[in-house]
Amino acid sequence: MSMFSKILCPVDFSESSADIAKTAREFALKFNAEILVVYVAPSMIQYEIFDLPAASLPQLVGDIVSGAEKTMTEFVAKHFPDVNATGKVVSGDAAEAIVTLAQAEKADIIIMSTHGRQGLNRLLFGSVAEKVVKTSAVPVMTIRPQ
Repeated sequence: MSMFSKILCPVDFSESSADIAKTAREFALKFNAEILVVYVAPSMIQYEIFDLPAASLPQLVGDIVSGAEKTMTEFVAKHFPDVNATGKVVSGDAAEAIVTLAQAEKADIIIMSTHGRQGLNRLLFGSVAEKVVKTSAVPVMTIRPQ
């Protein structure tokens, strides 16, 4: 039984996600571990700041989640061809969702980027990695994208 048998790898599909995937894959090959790749879609609460009509929010979040699921399937196929990797899309506060999922899935380590998409997302989510590092019960390996 290796020290790292399950890796949680949060991605946001930005360019830095490819770097993270590469590291997580190397880890998985070295430790014969499985990878759970996760994308956290924003929850409805996070969209309320945009003053969108409330009725359109469930539809909006639903569309984002199904779009992300399709992107995730492609991402996993492209970046994890030779390892045991599964993709999962959840919605909510990014840091909270990542920490909760790591616990629920009994992950041994979280491998993530220190920052992802710039602009609005950066503003919306603040530093997700920082929050994860502070609140995670399992080790977190953060990587600065090139």
